[in-house]
Amino acid sequence: MNSFDLQIHGALRVAERALRLSNPNPRVGCVLQDDHGQTIGEGHTQATGGPHAEVMALRDAAARGHETRGATAFVTLEPCSHHGRTPPCCDALIAAKITKVVVASTDPNPLVAGRGMARLRSAGIEVELLPPDGDAARASRELNIGFFSRMIRGTPWVRMKVAASLDGTTALDNGASQWITGEAARLDGQAWRARACAVLTGIGTVLQDDPRLDVRLPGTTRQPHLVVVDSELNTPPTARLFEPATGGLPRQVWIYHSALDAGKQSALAERGALLIHMPGANQKVSLPDMLRDLAQREVNELHVEAGHKLNGSFLREGLVDELLLYLAPRLLGQGAGFSSFGPLKQLHDGIQLHFSAVEHIGEDLRILARVHGKDAFLETEQG
Repeated sequence: MNSFDLQIHGALRVAERALRLSNPNPRVGCVLQDDHGQTIGEGHTQATGGPHAEVMALRDAAARGHETRGATAFVTLEPCSHHGRTPPCCDALIAAKITKVVVASTDPNPLVAGRGMARLRSAGIEVELLPPDGDAARASRELNIGFFSRMIRGTPWVRMKVAASLDGTTALDNGASQWITGEAARLDGQAWRARACAVLTGIGTVLQDDPRLDVRLPGTTRQPHLVVVDSELNTPPTARLFEPATGGLPRQVWIYHSALDAGKQSALAERGALLIHMPGANQKVSLPDMLRDLAQREVNELHVEAGHKLNGSFLREGLVDELLLYLAPRLLGQGAGFSSFGPLKQLHDGIQLHFSAVEHIGEDLRILARVHGKDAFLETEQG
């Protein structure tokens, strides 16, 4: 075990505080220690446009009355070296007379990707990059799986959320679906929704359930954007999704469509929707093109809460990276399933998954299942 693992894992715990806050920036933590090994400051990335982890840690040290000259910085992701929404973090560390920086993982952003560490070294600061196959590096990448996906693959990390009975029913034939799972599972689902950059649904869900699809957790300070796949522009201008999100927090509504209808477009635009023309085959929205466009709009993690038809399209086209599945301990028999694709001719034509986590959430079961091979990009060393 590397002698710095304990300190880096402390910085990772600090980084987790940015889980629902820092989008679209990565979740980064920084811990400062003096030459006696005492922690003198710590910080994590703030909301968009706010200070990054390194600056927050330096401010924390100053607030505690500590001198940063000669200190070591433990950072979960390579400090940035470019001017974005904020000045380079490298400059702040150099100005603070930090003498050593320990980095868990390189930054996959092409504007950084090794340049941050090079800039620090050119200023006389010792830089140590932990092994890319080590626990700390893996944990940093996992924490920022959507950011790495956007930077490396050019698409968000697509997580499909489903709530179903043990026999896979998501709604009865009459449409009744509230509530299949218990309150604890629903709150947990809200937490996963909150960590995403955007929540996606389809026109079928909009017309049937008229959902608002915002985050209703206490203490929420950021609302994910809302994406609607609506080929024919049938979203009613009176839909609840146009109502102010909980807490009055801002969010954008993006409607992807294939048909062109000036009247419908004007009515929806008046409600504040951004209309994005993304035609594909069979008069449907091109989902692959939509994902690439969402990445350009800085969407890291895309949280899909849709009906069986759109879910089936995502799965059939190989666009799902991970399933977030809540199973209730009940059998509901005939009804709607969570996806429709196929029929397949052979068993091995099915989508191969592996369970990455299985936990009880209240009385229900939560399963995180990844599509085989979809996270291979995390093993790509940057810089």
